[in-house]
Amino acid sequence: MTRMRTLAGLGLMAIALTACGGRQPLKPVQGQNLPAVPVGAATAPTAADLMQPSIQARPERNVELLTQSRQRGNDEFDLPPEKAPK
Repeated sequence: MTRMRTLAGLGLMAIALTACGGRQPLKPVQGQNLPAVPVGAATAPTAADLMQPSIQARPERNVELLTQSRQRGNDEFDLPPEKAPK
């Protein structure tokens, strides 16, 4: 019975600790500034903007599966290498 109470107490403490996360907006450390305004942007990005991954960082998956193999067509740019002069 004592072991059950100990485990229950540890479980409640773990749940309580997970609820202690901060919910305030991010701010730069004192003495540091946010990054400079990117070229072409009207305003500097906010902390929330910087936390969102770009499309290049998380591209969409191509779900089109290759169902049949097929012969590769002619490639007019597939040329043999030139021989280097000796």
